[in-house]
Amino acid sequence: MPLSATDQEMKRLFDAYGTVESALVIKGKFSGRSRGFGFVEMSTSQETVIAITELNGTELGGRALQVSEARPQILAS
Repeated sequence: MPLSATDQEMKRLFDAYGTVESALVIKGKFSGRSRGFGFVEMSTSQETVIAITELNGTELGGRALQVSEARPQILAS
């Protein structure tokens, strides 16, 4: 997603596909600037699937979106 994207912009984008519980653009710890990705939580799994299907590959601010379900982070031992 574009580095200029905001939480509110992400919420508006996903609102078209259901109820957005939360939308968060991830920012750098020190810079405070977007890291180019974020998380959106929809109210139902059906809305989640629809939003992923409809938005994956679309453009926002001139950049193609890669929309997928979040996967647990794997920590190295």
